[in-house]
Amino acid sequence: MIDYKIVTMAFFTKYWMLDILIIVFGLTVAAYLYMTRKFKYWKKRGVVEIPPTAFVGNYGECLMNKKNPGEWLKEMYVEGSGLPYIGFYVFDRPFFLIRDPKLVKQVLVKDFNCFNDRFITASPHDSIGDANLFSIKNPRWKLLRSKLTPIYTSGRLKKMFELMNVVGEELEALMESLNFEEKGKTLELKDLCARFTTDLISTTAFGIKTNCLKNPDAEFRKKGRKMFEVTMIRNFELTSLFFAPQFVTPCRIKFVPEENTKFFRKIVWDVIAERERSGETRGDLIDLLMELRKNKAKVFEDKLEFDGDMLVAQTIVFFNAGFEPTSSGLSFTLYELALQPEIQDRVRAEIVEGLEGTNGKVTYDLITSLPYLDMVVAETLRMYPTLPFLDRVPNQNYQVPDSDIVLEKGTPVFISVKGLHFDPQYFPNPEKYDPERFSEANKKMIPPCTYLPFGDGPHNCIGMRIGLLQVKLGLIKLLSKYEFTPCEETLIPMRLSPKALFIVSEGGVYLNVRKIS
Repeated sequence: MIDYKIVTMAFFTKYWMLDILIIVFGLTVAAYLYMTRKFKYWKKRGVVEIPPTAFVGNYGECLMNKKNPGEWLKEMYVEGSGLPYIGFYVFDRPFFLIRDPKLVKQVLVKDFNCFNDRFITASPHDSIGDANLFSIKNPRWKLLRSKLTPIYTSGRLKKMFELMNVVGEELEALMESLNFEEKGKTLELKDLCARFTTDLISTTAFGIKTNCLKNPDAEFRKKGRKMFEVTMIRNFELTSLFFAPQFVTPCRIKFVPEENTKFFRKIVWDVIAERERSGETRGDLIDLLMELRKNKAKVFEDKLEFDGDMLVAQTIVFFNAGFEPTSSGLSFTLYELALQPEIQDRVRAEIVEGLEGTNGKVTYDLITSLPYLDMVVAETLRMYPTLPFLDRVPNQNYQVPDSDIVLEKGTPVFISVKGLHFDPQYFPNPEKYDPERFSEANKKMIPPCTYLPFGDGPHNCIGMRIGLLQVKLGLIKLLSKYEFTPCEETLIPMRLSPKALFIVSEGGVYLNVRKIS
């Protein structure tokens, strides 16, 4: 008679614990072989690669929140010194990192038709992430971009500036209400700047007054914080969109948190309904979107259903691009000026002289006519580019110029913006904050495609001009009346959060602020 108990317990051996160990070992070996099967992909093609680690590739420190993606890619850029490009791996997938500015220009500009999509990928079930201008794929991107570009013409910007100036005056009123002592007081500038830029983007894009300057807990400010909160979970979600899209659908990752989507969806349709009822026009983003929606059949030739969440998605991405990069640029500029008072004094003198010529009124023409202020902002964006990398993906096999390398269709291609910005070959003594790099004479010497705070080519940042306008408005309002110096809480040197996808200070930007007599 067969002893069934013994048979079932002895699959490999007579001992079930030993059987389990054999199975676990076998599965581990199988997983290891599977996850390393593509390693040496670049080496076989004659491309220098950063040695990967099983299961995580070169992505381990970024995955564990030990380094933010910008710093991680910058370090690989430095490791490939002297080479035009290198290969690396995210988990088991081969990625291509470009270092040579000439090749950067090929990808971003000259061969854009081959690299007309970003690698970032949202789930097809994410109606906001899959449809917004930042992540939407071609041919829908090309059609949508061409219709949204007119939002920031010079004429529209001048009209918007009148609305922005009102918020600037509210910033002045808030600062006056703080009743500064003679020695000044410590302020956390990142949050103050974020409240300012949230009010700016809400009035210029949505046509509504959010009062975030007066009320730090206003609903718009809460949603802004939620969008870019620095947590392990949110960082995993955002970095997955850029580097590991295989997790996006199974993990139900969304470009925008669901509660934010519901909030903006209601705001947008309420504003549209009110404007349709009243007939009011403001020349802002909502007006343009309403016009496109009204004439969608003619404008988009039935190739794009411009309604519903497709419309809402554009407002959300404009909100994201409008408040976070601007608030970071503003607060980081104040931080650097606090550390270098001679630069602060010089830019303040230029601002005060300009205001004397306009009887104290901040105008669009004034903001665009201050060369040293422009140099200061440009240097801040060199040291603190909001998005410290660019991503593209070829839509066909691509022969890398002057080489035998062929990038296979779908290969992720990355450019380390921060790596280029801190390369001493292009920016000597890169750790030094030096606006003189961007004087009229010196900026002509900067090689093309080595300074990319807004990207380059057809996929560059659509909100570049209004972003710069907002930063400069904030600086004029603050520097003309206040002096900024380091305090005990000031981070020296600056420490950036390892948990954030974008360039974010760890622990805020604290400075002593003193009203100038």
